[in-house]
Amino acid sequence: MNSRCAACKYLRRRCPPDCIFSPYFPSNDPQRFASVHRIYGASNIGKMLQQIPPHLRVEATESMYYEAQCRLADPVYGIVKTLSLLNQEIHHAQSQLAKIQAQIAFYNAQVHGNNKIQNAELPSSNFNNSLANQGNAFPHPTLPISILPPRSM
Repeated sequence: MNSRCAACKYLRRRCPPDCIFSPYFPSNDPQRFASVHRIYGASNIGKMLQQIPPHLRVEATESMYYEAQCRLADPVYGIVKTLSLLNQEIHHAQSQLAKIQAQIAFYNAQVHGNNKIQNAELPSSNFNNSLANQGNAFPHPTLPISILPPRSM
């Protein structure tokens, strides 16, 4: 190899032909290795790469880089902050879907002339809250499970 990889340049060492870092930390992007090194350390990066099958190493280094960037941007929460926000979005979308499906079922029942439901109203929020307090068997259609009040036993 004519040029040293970013890892070997950063560590100020000679880059051997079988360098574990060179395929994943090219010399034209030294900041990539520097940020991953700050979080994991060169020894740990090398150990992780050796334990991972070669066909998964590219994805692993991408993941390490993204996690390192998140940790550098937010030293306290790092990637957990992003995962938490995504989880909240999923719960919100699921609750919206459940609410819309309940409304569709209600309106379909009205249209098809179901006498039992024809004169009924959609359940009130008090009804939904009482179901939510019974546990996760009946999740609240507008609140994510993570913010429901704790079950009393």
